[in-house]
Amino acid sequence: MWQAFFTATNLIAVAGWAGLLLLPRKPVPLTLVFYLGAGLLCACYALILALLVTGAVDPAPVAGGAPADLADYSIAGIRALFQSDGGIVLGWTHYLALDLFTGLWIARDADAKGFGRLIQAPFLLATFLVGPAGLLGWLIVREKRARQAARASGEGLSGLRR
Repeated sequence: MWQAFFTATNLIAVAGWAGLLLLPRKPVPLTLVFYLGAGLLCACYALILALLVTGAVDPAPVAGGAPADLADYSIAGIRALFQSDGGIVLGWTHYLALDLFTGLWIARDADAKGFGRLIQAPFLLATFLVGPAGLLGWLIVREKRARQAARASGEGLSGLRR
């Protein structure tokens, strides 16, 4: 069962990223990536979490692994959770959903700031592969243009009028 969840969430994520990278940045494709990509991954995450929290499914701990306690947010607790197939799929789905949502934000932000798709692609791919490192790279690259746009419009970086 956990392998099926893992495969399904990976397929959803790859389809979302392919759409984000390859489809035109028009309302319908972006909406599909948003709801059928990130939104569906969030729904999968919520379902997996509910199944684990309620005990409806066995998290399938690895041999010799400690039982997972979803309320234990210590290093030992997270280690125990990730020593089960259910915990790995839960964590992986979390990463996939938030990375795709972040990629969507990067694409929209880059489009709004006039960055071409070829400049965006490495940051989107980095976000897909190494999440926060891709976002960090984008935040550094966008900074100068964001400040210029804020000055031109009389707004601060937060978007609030001075």
